[in-house]
Amino acid sequence: MKFKGSDQYVATDDLMLAVHATATLKKPLLVKGEPGTGKTMLAEEVASALQMPLLQWHIKSTTKAQQGLYEYDAVSRLRDSQLGDEKVKDIHNYIVKGVLWQAFTADEPVALLIDEIDKADIEFPNDLLREIDRMEFYVYETRELIRAKHRPLVFITSNNEKELPDAFLRRCFFHYIKFPDAETMKKIVDVHFPGIKQELLSAAMKTFYDVRNLPGLKKKPSTSELLDWLKLLLAEDIGAEVLHSKDEKVSVPPLVGALLKNEQDVTLFEKLVFMNQRNR
Repeated sequence: MKFKGSDQYVATDDLMLAVHATATLKKPLLVKGEPGTGKTMLAEEVASALQMPLLQWHIKSTTKAQQGLYEYDAVSRLRDSQLGDEKVKDIHNYIVKGVLWQAFTADEPVALLIDEIDKADIEFPNDLLREIDRMEFYVYETRELIRAKHRPLVFITSNNEKELPDAFLRRCFFHYIKFPDAETMKKIVDVHFPGIKQELLSAAMKTFYDVRNLPGLKKKPSTSELLDWLKLLLAEDIGAEVLHSKDEKVSVPPLVGALLKNEQDVTLFEKLVFMNQRNR
């Protein structure tokens, strides 16, 4: 069964090919792209479309690779031994299975999302090389080898905050989600707001891309921010005429806080609008 997008996710041809390629090669799919371009949602929608359970591992700056395999709770075992609890005799009671262990030992193939891998330190992907490649790992406390019953469909996302090691990249199939062009963006909007008036959509799209293409922005608005902005425009019943600039010059759009997310960009935008108005 091949992934062809879904009712909730518009997938481009090259993205669908990337999903097929990772399944064929049996390698993780490393997905990069701007924040808000649907990297995390891709794994969710592929799992749903292929009717596979989805396990998610959201990475933080403090996350260690070992946590994805298992953790030995020595503190609880010490406490239980002091209380005379009989379960201390079996060390298995203090092994906490990580997401990779759960994926490897699942009775059916699962989809596994390792989200925002670049948030962790540089050693994190290196520490997972063997496990990702061979689909097995060793539990030293119990002296057992955990092998994958079924190879999971692995999705790894990155926001490009850090470079990933070459040895890790070699084990992945790479795909960069390009920012959607206007035609693809309209399809995405139609999924979320099927009844939106075309006049409002056209005006909002023009304003959005005008804002996004302004030079010097620290953070360009993303797809998710466009959707938030449209939701607000509809909730406040703001019509297309409010978004149109009579002289086609830049102006501050209503509810701009949904698109620009830091004071530097807002200040820059206001300055550009002011300069534009002075030159009329």
